[in-house]
Amino acid sequence: MPIIVNLDVMMAKRKMSLNELSERVDLTLSNLSILKTGKAKAIRFSTLEAICKALDCQPADILEYVMEQ
Repeated sequence: MPIIVNLDVMMAKRKMSLNELSERVDLTLSNLSILKTGKAKAIRFSTLEAICKALDCQPADILEYVMEQ
């Protein structure tokens, strides 16, 4: 898939664990893990907004589009 999820990178930059982010955005660990590993098929804007707010970042810091060759 050409959309890369860099959630783990932003979490590392902010020194935030998956558990802490889960609590802050009110999302289950399993759903957050699916998103973090890039296995999610979709994400709600409200969830993306909550993650960006918790990590003090922009959506482009988390999601990246890579052109396929």
